[in-house]
Amino acid sequence: MDFNSTVKGSLLEGFYPEGWDFEKIDKCCSHAPEEVFDRQSFWNEGFSPVMCSDVAEFDVKMGHEIANEIRKANERKEKIAFILPVGPMGMYKWAVYFLREWNVSCENVWCFNMDEWADGEGNTLHGDASFQSAMENAFYNPLGELTVPASHRNFATKENLPTYPEKIAALKAEGAKLVLVYGIGRMCHIAFWEPHFGSEFTSDEEWKKQPYRLGAKLHPLTIEQNAITSFRSRTSLVPCRANTMGPGLLFSADYAIGGADGALSRGMQWQGMSFWMTLRYGPTRFVTSSWIPTIPGKLFFLRELAGPLCPDVN
Repeated sequence: MDFNSTVKGSLLEGFYPEGWDFEKIDKCCSHAPEEVFDRQSFWNEGFSPVMCSDVAEFDVKMGHEIANEIRKANERKEKIAFILPVGPMGMYKWAVYFLREWNVSCENVWCFNMDEWADGEGNTLHGDASFQSAMENAFYNPLGELTVPASHRNFATKENLPTYPEKIAALKAEGAKLVLVYGIGRMCHIAFWEPHFGSEFTSDEEWKKQPYRLGAKLHPLTIEQNAITSFRSRTSLVPCRANTMGPGLLFSADYAIGGADGALSRGMQWQGMSFWMTLRYGPTRFVTSSWIPTIPGKLFFLRELAGPLCPDVN
């Protein structure tokens, strides 16, 4: 007795994206933890998962990876552009630490926040719960005199998000490296580009050209994920829409730094299935994160997310 044998006629029939094959998902999640490093045919040769024993190690390694990209760009005297998330967040404390320790300036850094809470018209949330506020408090302000210039910071507002394609294209034309920093959603979204958007397009090629979306409709499980991870279980505070970058920008990155740290207390977690789907499902517009292994980069993850993903029988 499992999901596939009981879903027909249940409240979950038709709830998940039409492109999700749960037999395939189950196979993705059935591997032994050590198989997480087995390379797949669709992985970029420059892509690799990196296991971390705990959140402390995870935060340090992700922060170091971000800071080191900035340091190397400075040494080359080149511009560098980042697509940045609000979550995972612990990495920013360590990115600040390394940059300040090395006395590395961010004057040649451009940043594009990948998403922001919004309403149906794309008007964005303001105040402490906004992603802009979180970024300023976690990254820009603590850098002090080394910080990213205010004119180089981009937030996904109704007015500014549509300017992202032109700005990023101009930076890349000037030789800037584009680095995608990301987390993986419960619904395998990157930014808030949800997998149910895939049904709107006739091909992966058409889907991959989409640069952004204003007032995107979020999946119910994305709302619940954020209620748990960001709003202390309070679903009533979570907006049901967001502005978000799309695959046309996200997957144009030259390098990607990812993080999967979705473990909870008492041995529970919410991200193991999403993590294994990212690694094993294979590229499709119905699983946004399935394109991540096609980009050079590192995906840092907590050891326990590798599984085994099975019920606790103790």
